Parts: sequence; C-alpha cells; structure tokens
Amino acid sequence: MAEHRARCQCGVVQVEASADPEFVVVCNCKACQRRTGSPFGEGAYFKRSDLMVSGDTWKWVRKADSGRELVNHFCPACGTTVFWTLEMRPDHLGVAAGCFEGPLPKPVRAIWASEKHDWVEFPEDMPVLDGASPEPK
Repeated sequence: MAEHRARCQCGVVQVEASADPEFVVVCNCKACQRRTGSPFGEGAYFKRSDLMVSGDTWKWVRKADSGRELVNHFCPACGTTVFWTLEMRPDHLGVAAGCFEGPLPKPVRAIWASEKHDWVEFPEDMPVLDGASPEPK
C-alpha cells in the first residue's frame, strides 16, 4: 500500500510512493515560478525505487543555470506538471507537493531565495539558500 499518492488534476498521471520522501525543498527560482504559476514550487524528492508512476506524460527539457538537464513530466490531458527528473540526482524523482492527496514532511530548506517575491518568508529554523541546493554527496 502506498504511503503517499499524487496525481494530476484529471487523474491520468499518478505517482504512488511506498516510503516518505528523502527530502522536501521549496524553490523560489523563476523557472519554478513559471512552472507552477505561483511564487515558488515545492518538490518532494523520492528514490525512484520507492515510486510507481502510471499514465503517459509529455516531457519538456530545460537546462538549469548549472548546465545540467531538468526534465518536467506533465499530463497531456490537463497540463499538470506532476514530476521531474534532475541530471544532478539521477536516482530520484521530484514530485510536485501540490499533487499529493495528503500531507508531506515539512521542507528541509528553501533555495533560490535571491529570486523570491519580497513578501515570501520562511520559518526561522529553515535553512534558506540564495542559490541552488548543495551537490549530493
């Protein structure tokens, strides 16, 4: 049985996770703002081995400022970006937090704060980085 379930607006694309995410991150970069249509994106990062994805997706590939690829997977019917892959983290999938039916663990950090909207604030105990997440070890 899945611990977490995510889906697009119409239900064609679904993600079931058998474990909690490895980490959750809030991203304030302009690309995430455009992807979500909101001031920031929130992604839950899971090991691929803990996920089952169903439904066909369309893909859109972009280059991050680092030069690495990020591939967004979105529903061809309703357009929801459900998940993405990062060249930086090949063993993980990022899943849009807003697509989940239930709660997730709180984010471990906020990134790209240099591009955040002025009114956005984060809890004092949350690490806030002006740029990208640190490289995986």
